[in-house]
Amino acid sequence: MTSKTTRRTAVCALAACAVLIAGAAQAQNALDDITKSKTIKIAIPTDFPPYGFVGADMAPQGLDVDMAKFVAAKLNAKVELVPVTTANRIPYLQTKKVDLVISTLGKNPEREKVVDFTIAYSPFFIAVFAPKAAAVKAAEDLAGKSIAVTRGSVDDQELTKVAPATAEIRRFEDNNATISAFLAGQTQLVATSAQVASTIMQKNSSLGLEYKFLLKDSPNFIGVAKGEDALRTRVNEIVAEARKSGEIDRLCKKWLGREAGDLPI
Repeated sequence: MTSKTTRRTAVCALAACAVLIAGAAQAQNALDDITKSKTIKIAIPTDFPPYGFVGADMAPQGLDVDMAKFVAAKLNAKVELVPVTTANRIPYLQTKKVDLVISTLGKNPEREKVVDFTIAYSPFFIAVFAPKAAAVKAAEDLAGKSIAVTRGSVDDQELTKVAPATAEIRRFEDNNATISAFLAGQTQLVATSAQVASTIMQKNSSLGLEYKFLLKDSPNFIGVAKGEDALRTRVNEIVAEARKSGEIDRLCKKWLGREAGDLPI
């Protein structure tokens, strides 16, 4: 190999390294941008109570909305809340339309290929709900009582695992039928998700519906774009401190009727 060829190879190698370094720096500039602009865009749900919905004043509210505001405040940034759907929340993150996704985002292997996650900030759960007057605190208290549930759902599966033999499980074909049966007094209790229960509570406040006990817990995580390690690390610190201080439990109690419980790191 000639010295001229060797020099050319070396120059090309240095140029390639420079591109990689520049790319890495560009890939991890979100936290710097937020710090400089004092603004952060966070994706939130507006059609999924109690995590995110539009209130009577037409402003977004809910657990995820409060969490987005909390994270922004800790970053000393003004928050721009960006409404998203289940389908577009990850694409919004990938195309830099938002800096974070706080929208009941669960973690699974497929999602981990395209987005990074912080530690968990809240639960998403299935539980047994009933009016306050109902003396139910655990599965054994279902003995002799009637419970509405949607046939074949995860709610049904989890309830069936723990219900005593004397519990009367009444299965209905869809969530609307399950809710209607419960509201009509056909059952004393209902087994459903926090999201469905929240809708019942909002539309039937006089019922006094409340959380009784947990059937299944699935945590929510904050989504961060791939490569944004500095931002993910800082948000992890914020969430960890909020869990330690009790702020996460306060938000969950406010919106879900129960504390966060054990959340994964």
